[in-house]
Amino acid sequence: MAASALYVSIPAFKLIKLCLIVIACLIGTSSAQLQPDFYDERCPKALEIIKKAVEDAVHQERRMGASLLRLHFHDCFVQASLGCDASVLLDDTPNFTGEKNSFPNANSLRGFEIIDGIKSELESTCEGAISCADILAVAARDAVVALGGPRWKVLLGRRDSTTASLAESNSDLPAPFLDLSGLITAFAKKNFTAEEMVTLSGAHTIGEVRCSLFRARIYNESNIDPEFAEKMQARCPFEGDDDNLSPLDSRTPLRFDNEYFRNLMQQKGLIHSDQQLFDNNGSASTNSQVFKYSKDSGNFKKDFADAMFKMSMLTPLTGSDGEIRKNCRVVNPPTTTVS
Repeated sequence: MAASALYVSIPAFKLIKLCLIVIACLIGTSSAQLQPDFYDERCPKALEIIKKAVEDAVHQERRMGASLLRLHFHDCFVQASLGCDASVLLDDTPNFTGEKNSFPNANSLRGFEIIDGIKSELESTCEGAISCADILAVAARDAVVALGGPRWKVLLGRRDSTTASLAESNSDLPAPFLDLSGLITAFAKKNFTAEEMVTLSGAHTIGEVRCSLFRARIYNESNIDPEFAEKMQARCPFEGDDDNLSPLDSRTPLRFDNEYFRNLMQQKGLIHSDQQLFDNNGSASTNSQVFKYSKDSGNFKKDFADAMFKMSMLTPLTGSDGEIRKNCRVVNPPTTTVS
């Protein structure tokens, strides 16, 4: 009754305006607390230190660029209420189970030592100032740039979680055997559209994948180029080593470009879920987007930058929530007070 009286007493145009203001405030809550210049006074050289460390790592091993990007993705997609919180960096302990040994991560995620090195240097430069979550977000961007990919704005001020979720790591990260509908659903859970899912899948223009994750495709599936399948079978024998690696993009595996989408149009997607984005029968709803990106690298890179910015903003911890870890692998020890 009181609510009805309230709505009657407010003119319609003012009510609409009020609702829009409330919605805008709710959407902007997390982003308003993150700022591009968050460390300008706290640690002026922070971004420079991260960039140099990433460039050095990628120079030594170009595959590391893809590993750092994947590390950020696997962080942001787990723990729905926390998002990009560096939970993926936490080691298991006798009293704590983290995300490193989930099915998508075990013996697969790389780059932890690069993040450790960056954190150590930042701690010696400006102790307790830079979160591991921010290091991950910036390192992923700088890694893509180092491989010729686009640059995007990274807002800063995230804090680190004190929790991790093995169960959500197993359930929320999109699996390489998913069909198109499963991929769309997995990304929709994180508020990404089907179009953004295709865009982010373009990250597979760099990086490598273990034989165990594509053996079934190259031996059993029909929507694969026969010569490509034969070439991959030589790298991944039917009863060979599961850990043999092959590039997701066999043409330019160490350069961030649009060859991934050209491969899909030629039925040369290495893992099942990738090839689901394009089929020669024209039935996949994502065919037109794959075709567009295959013809226009600039359009793909622009959309990728936009999608990565959105991903980096998935429910970050800010303000007094969480903590700034001293060591990215463990939560801070409890503080003690002297009475």
